[in-house]
Amino acid sequence: MAKLLGIDVGTSGCKVLLLNESGEVLKQATAEYPLSVPHPLWSEQNPEDWWAGVQQCLAEIGTTDLDGIGVTGQMHGAVFLDGDDNVIRPAILWNDQRTAEECREIDQTVGEGRVRAITCNPPMTGFQAPKLLWLRNHELSNYQRIRSLLLPKDYIRLKLTGEKATEVSDASGTGLFDVPNRRWSEEMIAELELDRSIFPRSVESSVVTGKTYDGIPVVGGGGDQAAGAVGTGAVVKGVISVSLGTSGVVFTAIDAPEYDQGGAAHTFCHANGAWHAMGVMLSCGGALRWYRDTLCAGSSYDSLAAEAAQVPAGCEGLTFLPYLTGERCPHNDPVARGAFAGLTLGHSRAHLSRAVFEGVSYGLLDGMGLLRGLGASADEIRVTGGGAKSPFWMQLLADLFGKPCVTLECDEGPAYGAAILAGVGVGIWPDVADACAKSVKIRSRVTPTGMDYSTFYNRYQELYTHTRDWNPL
Repeated sequence: MAKLLGIDVGTSGCKVLLLNESGEVLKQATAEYPLSVPHPLWSEQNPEDWWAGVQQCLAEIGTTDLDGIGVTGQMHGAVFLDGDDNVIRPAILWNDQRTAEECREIDQTVGEGRVRAITCNPPMTGFQAPKLLWLRNHELSNYQRIRSLLLPKDYIRLKLTGEKATEVSDASGTGLFDVPNRRWSEEMIAELELDRSIFPRSVESSVVTGKTYDGIPVVGGGGDQAAGAVGTGAVVKGVISVSLGTSGVVFTAIDAPEYDQGGAAHTFCHANGAWHAMGVMLSCGGALRWYRDTLCAGSSYDSLAAEAAQVPAGCEGLTFLPYLTGERCPHNDPVARGAFAGLTLGHSRAHLSRAVFEGVSYGLLDGMGLLRGLGASADEIRVTGGGAKSPFWMQLLADLFGKPCVTLECDEGPAYGAAILAGVGVGIWPDVADACAKSVKIRSRVTPTGMDYSTFYNRYQELYTHTRDWNPL
């Protein structure tokens, strides 16, 4: 029986899991590491902390008799390496918002229409390209030392194999990738006067990129959203998945590189050899964690959901905007701000709790609307992440989406999909669709009650318009 390992370098910690060719998880391990916020709206981590966490997990699981390894992780982060492959400075992460000026610089230099035609996306503050320009504009001495630029999961690949490589799904989120043609954009790199040699080679997600020092093949893997979609079976049209992580993602596979002309949804290369579209909100589970830790210390997520269930839909006039780290979808607004609006003396903590659940769910509904505008449809929505364990949240999402929401037998996130990609790469399955068909199974289903949230959702949308000029910085 084959043994496949998936490694996920997340934002709050890493996860490593071992599964067999039936899709059964045999072992798993996790390790946490810190996040640094040196200035408001900045977000950084030390790549050596990722590697230490991965090593801890590998030691716990063991690496004997493995057939293949897949790697995945948080997208967009910039790992700057010198000529000796030493980390020059902390990695700048996906939710860092310091690069608004550099995004404008990219549009002005290359041209708005050309950028979108090449990358299928507007420049966004989380992407790698504006981070590289920011370093050139603000830390020139560090910029001049760069000899390699890697994404988070690819730094782990380097540590495992000594090879510098990426794959198409993660590279699509750099802002420097020719998404329709699945390769680095020589035009973007040249127009921005960047050094082509610092970018690693790019392969398809199930291609073997090298071997560990013990001879275990390591495949390309995928960005966390593409790998997570492999884990949910969202690799064929007609399947929409929703991920309830630190960020919130609504995701669908597409057959051609069609993109949202308004720039609110992403179109990237998918790990299945085609493409995908997704709407990403920056603070989903992250907003819930902030609320719990800041205002409800000592409470569990389950207790907050139980409180929220006691309050009627719409929270009696209270609305929460979840823009705690700016927002990507649908506003692409790095200085968007969170808020509780409509507070009165009649509101209790239970009202606040429900408002947070509803607010982040409205953000996901924004993303669902964008995907439907691109023609996406499904008979059911596959929901993953920690929030999928909450009956209250699942019912709220089913009512908002107007579709049954289902959970999966194995909901281990991107690490599960990375392990499946490893299996495809070493020949356990012939392709990604076949692997998913044999591995991904439905566990439970929640159907809509018919509750109408349209009035409350409209109020939520209007509030962003009223608050979008808030920028205290």
